[in-house]
Amino acid sequence: MISCAVLDDYQNAATSVADWRVLADKVSVRVFNEHFFDRAELARALSGFEIVVAMRERTPFDAWLFEHLPKLKLLVTTGMRNASIDLDAAARKGVQVCGTGSFGGATSELTWGLIHALTRDIPGEVNRFRQGGKWQTGLGHSLLGKSLGVIGMGNLGERVARVGLAFGMHVSGWSRSLTPLRCAEIGVRHAGTLDDLLRNSDIVTLHVTLNAQSRGLIGAREFGLMRRSAHLVNTSRGPVVDEAALIHALRTGQIAGAAVDVYEEEPLPLDHPFRSLDRLIATPHIGYVTEEGYRVFYGQAVEDISAWLAGTPARILGKS
Repeated sequence: MISCAVLDDYQNAATSVADWRVLADKVSVRVFNEHFFDRAELARALSGFEIVVAMRERTPFDAWLFEHLPKLKLLVTTGMRNASIDLDAAARKGVQVCGTGSFGGATSELTWGLIHALTRDIPGEVNRFRQGGKWQTGLGHSLLGKSLGVIGMGNLGERVARVGLAFGMHVSGWSRSLTPLRCAEIGVRHAGTLDDLLRNSDIVTLHVTLNAQSRGLIGAREFGLMRRSAHLVNTSRGPVVDEAALIHALRTGQIAGAAVDVYEEEPLPLDHPFRSLDRLIATPHIGYVTEEGYRVFYGQAVEDISAWLAGTPARILGKS
């Protein structure tokens, strides 16, 4: 019997949202609900598995880990892109890497939840309501007529931009590859430069992939360009924003507030400043975490395993 490990299933959802019974006579499945922080412990735990299913980028698979997993033959990642997997190292070790589709739109929906939470202080108002505190303690801000700056105008960024237009906001977009023509097609203004977008936006929201060019895209210099009344929202990847610079900007009032769903290290350490910062709303990387999305992820993971067992691997990433 071939053994399969399902990693980082925090909600213990993998076996309930997909039908694994089709593999029952060929594959034994073990689900790991807790994250392995210690790499050596991770390698020991996975050393006997031929198949591993990884949830997004929760556990990096680098050259070192592939070297320590001699039995591994198939790695399935949810989604069709995973920057934490060294595909070249996988190919050298003869490990087939496959992906899955995804359920679109969930992260853009959360983005708007965070924007509303920031501009109307929803978490604070809820907490004071539950604690029996003063009835109505502050003034929120309307979105009508405000300026929304969208960094990264791919699928998610475009979704966010279109909602901003529906709220009557002045929406501008920027990315290194974004053209004025594309902006016109969406109905938004081309910001010109990133600096211009930062200077002119009441709300800045990030929707870029993590790579060498986007790492540290927003740092101390960029926070210095933003309005003191501005808010920053990051639901893309943690390292796109310099965490130390964001902490400083919030503590000194350089910007009015921020909302983040992604972090340099995940799960976030208990003593991290983000857990106690005023002016910050933080969620535990739940942008893509919906029942609908998980049904696609794990359902297609089962399909990938079945296809690999049949000798016809599907949704191949890289080369093996």
